Amino acid sequence: MSAETRDSVLDPAALRRLERTALIDTGLLAVDFSPRDAAITTALREAEVLFTGWGCPPLTRQALAGMPRLRAVVHAAGSVKGHMTEAAWERGITVSTAAAANALPVAEYTLAAVLFANKRVLAGADAYRRTRDRVRLLEHFPTVGNYRRTIGVVGASAVGRRVIELLRPFDLTVLVHDPYLEPSEAALLGATSVELDDLVRRSDVVTIHAPELPETRNLFDAARIALMCDGATLVNTARGSLVDTEALTAELVSGRLHAVLDITVPDVLPADSPLYDLPNVLLTPHMAGSLGGELRRLADTAIDELERYAQGLPFAHPVHAAALVHSA
Repeated sequence: MSAETRDSVLDPAALRRLERTALIDTGLLAVDFSPRDAAITTALREAEVLFTGWGCPPLTRQALAGMPRLRAVVHAAGSVKGHMTEAAWERGITVSTAAAANALPVAEYTLAAVLFANKRVLAGADAYRRTRDRVRLLEHFPTVGNYRRTIGVVGASAVGRRVIELLRPFDLTVLVHDPYLEPSEAALLGATSVELDDLVRRSDVVTIHAPELPETRNLFDAARIALMCDGATLVNTARGSLVDTEALTAELVSGRLHAVLDITVPDVLPADSPLYDLPNVLLTPHMAGSLGGELRRLADTAIDELERYAQGLPFAHPVHAAALVHSA
């Protein structure tokens, strides 16, 4: 992992747990797999498990040649697509990820976004800021609120499923679209499975939790965004490439739609983008995922998995190569 990841994710308590669980020198950090440091080269040659995080380089055939004993990778973060290669899967390496732990703060962010969107919190705050006086709420916000609103969840991923779970206590109708989700499974989650365009047309808030794949690029293009009902809100905490930024910007500038965007294309919008200043847009700097104290959850989840491995138990959160075809 990167040095920044180690220093952010692994606090002293986590490092002590690692030392109790494995034969490990927590002072050694491999930031690449062609290290000039003899101690790291030796450690990689003897390693049975890699404990990885953000910034892990790819496990190429050349890198794997220097790790003849490697049997498992425990990833203290979300997606493993950045470092797990075909060569690593061919080796038969077993893999675990803390994606489920990272899904929780993203789902919590989304829940807050949904509830605030239907309550028109941004618009209310803007009106109050502009007038510096009492806002005539019943006059300016006659239809706001979360009672009997419809929420559309795009993608029954780990995050999408957690969002559905968190929405359950509220008086909301939840629709879900996922090509790999059976209607009966959606019902068990507490949602109704529908086609994507139907979901978009019917939802007061559409929240995206689909993976970044060739077929999901610009999933929300101009035509699909145009299907959203007037006043609806689009929430994106997944990947910026799933939304046509130019098409969405046009709708937001017109005032027809609202948006909560934690990720965009480009990752940092140009300084002159109108999205920074629109009162109907909440733009955040990719902060829905684990931050601050939430990073401890990633470490704890990954170390739990390492402890299971040490006891000869299967991983609780395994990753399989076949599943990566249609996951983040």
